Amino acid sequence: MKKTLIAATVAASATLTGMAAPALADGERYVLVSHAPDSDSWWNTIRNGITLAGEQMGVEVEYRNPPTGDLADMARIIEQAAASGPDGIITTLADFDVLSGPIRNAVDSGVDVIIINSGTPAQAREVGALMYVGQPEYDAGYAAGQRAAGDGVESFLCVNHYISSPSSSERCQGFADALGVELGSQMIDSGQDPAEIQNRVLAYLNANPDTDAILTLGPTSADPTIMALEQNGMAGEIYFGTFDLGENIVQGLRDGVIQWGIDQQPFLQAYLPVIVLTNYHRYGVLPGNNINSGPGFVTADGLEMVERFAGEYR
Repeated sequence: MKKTLIAATVAASATLTGMAAPALADGERYVLVSHAPDSDSWWNTIRNGITLAGEQMGVEVEYRNPPTGDLADMARIIEQAAASGPDGIITTLADFDVLSGPIRNAVDSGVDVIIINSGTPAQAREVGALMYVGQPEYDAGYAAGQRAAGDGVESFLCVNHYISSPSSSERCQGFADALGVELGSQMIDSGQDPAEIQNRVLAYLNANPDTDAILTLGPTSADPTIMALEQNGMAGEIYFGTFDLGENIVQGLRDGVIQWGIDQQPFLQAYLPVIVLTNYHRYGVLPGNNINSGPGFVTADGLEMVERFAGEYR
């Protein structure tokens, strides 16, 4: 029904303007596969992005993910998605060793693939993807480290809540390299349980009281870290930067507890591939370059639009 209405609208518009109506493909379907567990609310923005793009382009979209974040499960989901015969797959590349095989197989079967969010442009080319849309994670970590170094930071704690994903560790490594220090034990495996994250942050800061800064990798680790700092009295006293945005992160920026958040604009990571794939399949047009959706730094001075749409489109 929606496709019929859209086609009629386009045809009517073309008649009024004297232009030829563009051809609409029939039954386009795109599947986005992420590595995110169900518990990670940050990915709601990804869901919203793909949903809105599907509505605007008049195509069917699906979001699939491993409920616990298990990457072997994700590999199976990619295989199942490819076997279902979609026009395209949009997927993260959280671990090249685990996921590259299923992605290559999808490409070899004739499914067009765009890599988003994790992995690198080089890895996207290696698996045969059309392009990469996302934030180069090491570069983003390095940019964050340069900013922190300029603010006098020399040591830090990186709270890694998804240490099984190499891309998350790249954020911490880039930060350390920009500071000119060894990462080593400054990165902790916090797990994803909020209470455990809070306890591990408290334990690290208690054992390392001279730590200059904290780096978290998203709301999953940032939110419990805020609670830890409130508990030990360091909120607003220790330098605190984080990747990604969320309701509590935005409030932390406003309160002066967090100095900056790195916005990789996940909405664009889901939205743009649907637009690109649809236009590629309808008209044969494709951007010539990968798209970097980040990094961009959000501070307390630029919160109006971010706060309005945090957790929804930002």
